[in-house]
Amino acid sequence: MKNRSVGLAGLAAAFVVAASLSAAPDSIGSLDGKTFVADWGEKGKPAGAEKETIHFDKGRFHSAACDPYGFGDAPYTATSAPDGSVAWTAETTSAKEGRINWKGTVKGDQAEATYVWTKAGQAPIEYWLKGTAKK
Repeated sequence: MKNRSVGLAGLAAAFVVAASLSAAPDSIGSLDGKTFVADWGEKGKPAGAEKETIHFDKGRFHSAACDPYGFGDAPYTATSAPDGSVAWTAETTSAKEGRINWKGTVKGDQAEATYVWTKAGQAPIEYWLKGTAKK
């Protein structure tokens, strides 16, 4: 009887671990290799003339439009939803220009995001982005 209760406890523990892993973020992989070309603008304003290109690769996120400001790539996290969309977040930093917190979703070949640029000496600025997968 003692061995059976230990076996059942082990089985229950394995079930709890498996359930928690299935709800865990995808972290990397689900967006890797994807590139999106997007319109973007400050919150409440229309898109500017310049396009943005965002890219996910090897667990890292990169914004091409932020390169001139010294922002590099950064790790991203991603979580898949039952509807097939993937929610993602990242935080890029620049030694001189502060940080940008990104929060977005990808569904199929469509990407949307909001991001907030925070820099010492200025109020945070919120932006939006909407793009399509680069083929």
